[in-house]
Amino acid sequence: MITARQVLVFTVLAASASGQGLEFVKSHYTKYEFQIPMRDGKKLFTAVYVPKDTKEAYPIMLDRTPYNVGPYGVDNFKTLLGPSEKFAREGFIFAYQDVRGRFMSEGEFVNMRPQIAPKKGPQDIDESSDTYDTIDWLVKNVPNNNGKVGMWGISYPGFYTAAGVIDAHPALKAASPQAPITDWFIGDDFHHNGALYLPHMFRFFNFFGHPRPQPTLPPAGSGPAQMLTQEDGYSFFLNLGPLDNINEKYFKNDVPFWTEMTAHAAYDEYWQARDLRRHLKNIKPAVMTVGGWFDAEDLFGALNTYKEIERNSPGANNTLVMGPWFHGGWSRSDGDKLGHVDFGSKTAVFYRDEIEYPFFNFWLKGKPDPRLPEAFVFETGTNQWRREDAWPPKDAHARTLYLQAGGKLGWDAPQDNAFDEYVSDPARPVPYINGQSPSMTREHMVEDQRFASTRTDVLTYRTEALDRDTTLAGPITASLMVSTSGTDSDFVVKLIDVYPEDYPDPDPNPGGIHMGGFQQLVRGEAMRGRFRNSYSRPEPFTPGKTEKVEWTLPDIDHVFRRGHRIMVQVQSSWFPLVDRNPQKFVDIYHAKASDFVKATERVYRGSNVKVLVR
Repeated sequence: MITARQVLVFTVLAASASGQGLEFVKSHYTKYEFQIPMRDGKKLFTAVYVPKDTKEAYPIMLDRTPYNVGPYGVDNFKTLLGPSEKFAREGFIFAYQDVRGRFMSEGEFVNMRPQIAPKKGPQDIDESSDTYDTIDWLVKNVPNNNGKVGMWGISYPGFYTAAGVIDAHPALKAASPQAPITDWFIGDDFHHNGALYLPHMFRFFNFFGHPRPQPTLPPAGSGPAQMLTQEDGYSFFLNLGPLDNINEKYFKNDVPFWTEMTAHAAYDEYWQARDLRRHLKNIKPAVMTVGGWFDAEDLFGALNTYKEIERNSPGANNTLVMGPWFHGGWSRSDGDKLGHVDFGSKTAVFYRDEIEYPFFNFWLKGKPDPRLPEAFVFETGTNQWRREDAWPPKDAHARTLYLQAGGKLGWDAPQDNAFDEYVSDPARPVPYINGQSPSMTREHMVEDQRFASTRTDVLTYRTEALDRDTTLAGPITASLMVSTSGTDSDFVVKLIDVYPEDYPDPDPNPGGIHMGGFQQLVRGEAMRGRFRNSYSRPEPFTPGKTEKVEWTLPDIDHVFRRGHRIMVQVQSSWFPLVDRNPQKFVDIYHAKASDFVKATERVYRGSNVKVLVR
């Protein structure tokens, strides 16, 4: 989920890097502002930029957003139009819309508004119907358009783009949901397998979650959310105590979604109605879903939007693009590195120039077909783009990595039923980064895990040095046989690339990082144990009873190079990225301080990680 700070920074960076800028936009485009009527009578504020050159008709590029379409006023112009610099120079009509209930649009805003199917009358509205009505009005009323519309959006706007392709208007020819939200309980943004992503939720709803009773302009000088946390987020959230204190000390009953969320602690109808995946059927527009392998926010949404369209819309023009990017990094960065990990080229520039721009140009203007593959994915480790005819790749086969005695990891199943154990203490949770940050960092997705390997409450398993390159491509399944002395526990599994000791340091090396022995996180994911059998019907653990806890980690496309090692870590906290589990089966949103107890966790030898190997 992109925050106000990120929106501001992205806009500044894009304008400076793209060569558009205010003067170019003003000299080549005329701006209009419209209140576009929806079928139920509500009107949505829409800013439209039309090329001054009328020698040809232009397609419309539509971006629907809850973050505001400013600057407002027909004499105030954006400094960047479209997904990237080339679009404004090529010539498109650009339409930006405040979604229903946000800023200058009428109506009530509903977070991840549920789809209505079937619709029985004009009062049955959702984001698909609002998109349909908007496109219908634009093609009929904006002069000099060619009758073709494209949509794009990142994060929350990606959700609106994905919703827009459902029961789409015939004029919508191409859409690119980028890091789209699909499910806020299972894998996007604020929950991963039922576990709350605490700092991300806290900071986002501090600036986004307050009610707006009537259409209004953004407050003067609005931008980054008020800093509520100190730089040391670990201490801040630990001292915050139980989750009830968030509302009592900070939200103060003024963030309705927090109140709603805490009333729905399991995957009930409230969350299921907000699962967009089940509605991605019979899709007609060409769809190019974009995501980042290291997107800490909506990696789940990108992978699953592609997956559901592929499964439920046979014959649809459905493409997946995945690069080595943080959230939105494909749009507003060079994409050449993240943290201490270098990707060897400007991957985001390649994406914008050779993938995104040709995609829309082909479908909306009839320019040369870029002949995109089914999946255009960046393979980390070797740092190269791959064109795949399916995702996961057809030549990937299932193999299993087993947790073995003595901290070893291997392809052979152990013959004993022994276990390793650790004590999980909510008063001393495992940090998710080796440092301080007031918020969820981008870089933690590739963070060096050497600090975690030294903790007694983290189990570490590693292979011998690899004698050949080993490519893992596709989803990962963690399958743990565990017992706990408590009645609830979280389990976190991390897949790590251990660099050889002679791996060269960067040159120059201003940070003084030593890359020899670097333990790069490739993928990590938490599972709230109470949901091990059902997200809808949580169950306590019976103390001491061995049970299976199994969950899916998001896909990777990574080569563990010859001489590297594969590592797996298992732990029961990842703080403050994930909120603390009291380790007692209580309503965690309303747990008391006395509910948080230590627990002894045992991980048995049958535990494993299932991967797809090429």
